[in-house]
Amino acid sequence: MPLELHTKAEDNLRFIRETMERAGSFTAVSGWGQMGIGGTALVAAWLAAGAATGDRWLALWLGEAAVAVAIAMATTTWKTRDHRVPIVSGPARKFALSFVPAMVAGAMLTIVLVSRGEYTLLPPMWMLLYGAAVVSAGTFSVRVVPFMGACFMLCGGAVLFFPAIANVMMAVSFGGLHLAFGAAIARRYGG
Repeated sequence: MPLELHTKAEDNLRFIRETMERAGSFTAVSGWGQMGIGGTALVAAWLAAGAATGDRWLALWLGEAAVAVAIAMATTTWKTRDHRVPIVSGPARKFALSFVPAMVAGAMLTIVLVSRGEYTLLPPMWMLLYGAAVVSAGTFSVRVVPFMGACFMLCGGAVLFFPAIANVMMAVSFGGLHLAFGAAIARRYGG
C-alpha cells in the first residue's frame, strides 16, 4: 500500500512539474547577447552603407546574420547554464517553434528577391519578418521581447513607404534596438 501511494505521488509531482514547465516563459534570451548582436549590426550597417554593389551589400548583411545567429546561440547556452535552466524545455520549444517559421519564410523570400534583383525590398522584408518572429516567440518570453519585435515591424513598415531610409533603419533596428532592448533584458532579467 505505501509503495502504491509513493508511486502515485511521484506521478502527480511529474504531472505538476510538466504542466508548470509548459506554462512557464522562456527567460534564456541573453541581454548581453542582444547587445553583442546590436554592436556587430552597427558595424555591418556602416560597412554596408559604403558597399559599391548590391551583391557586396547583401554579402555584408548575410555575414552579419550568420554572426548574429552564432552570438545568440552561444549567449543563450551560457545563460541557461549560468541560471541552471534547461535549454530544451516546454517554453524554449514554443519559443523556437514560433520564431523559426518567419525566419524560414525570410530566407526563402530573400532567395527569390535576390534572383529577381529586388534588393530594395530586402530591408523592409527582413525587419518585418524578424519583428513578426520576435513578437510571436516573445509571447513565450519576458514582456520586453514582443515589444522589441513590434518596434522592428514599425521600422520595416517605415522603409516600405520610404525606401531611401533603408540603410539608416537597418542600423536603427538591427543595431540600436538590439542594443537598447538587450540592455533592458540584461538589467532586468539577469544577463
